[in-house]
Amino acid sequence: MTWLFYALLTVFSWGVYGVFLHTGTMGMGDPVNGRIKAFLLVGFAYFLTAVLAPVAILLSKGASAAFWTYPAKGFWWSLIAGTVGAIGALGVLLAFGSAPKPTAAYVPVVMSIIFAGAPIVNAIVAFCMHPPAAGLSAIKPQFLLGIVFAAVGGCLVTLYKPDAPAPAKPPPAQTAPAKPAGN
Repeated sequence: MTWLFYALLTVFSWGVYGVFLHTGTMGMGDPVNGRIKAFLLVGFAYFLTAVLAPVAILLSKGASAAFWTYPAKGFWWSLIAGTVGAIGALGVLLAFGSAPKPTAAYVPVVMSIIFAGAPIVNAIVAFCMHPPAAGLSAIKPQFLLGIVFAAVGGCLVTLYKPDAPAPAKPPPAQTAPAKPAGN
């Protein structure tokens, strides 16, 4: 069941990704370059977690010269995967900024479209790259129904998301205490 723990860890991480990313973007205080600044920091975070941490782990395990040997197929597909992942992260930020009203209200819309659409793309690409031996006849109706449910679910969450929270009310004005007469 370890695989399920890691899958749910990813669901949680990617589930909070959009909200955290938008919060970071808005926290930049730079309406022109805030998204690019946030993307730069996402890249730095990837460097820390996806470059430095694995190198430290491998070196602590006594990795040998084989550590630096990468077969071409594994090297290029991994590099392509990282590139499309980074393009996706940039796409999230650009979608936030291109929304009709780029506010926090569009975060669930953008992320719902992404997280409903990504499994559909994944299913189609995986089928094309690794087709079953029986070809198209191996596709079960439940698989197609799952794709339809993902699309419908993404649409429903996008169309019927809760309204944005009401703006915060300013605190009531405080009046200065009256000065005693005769001062």
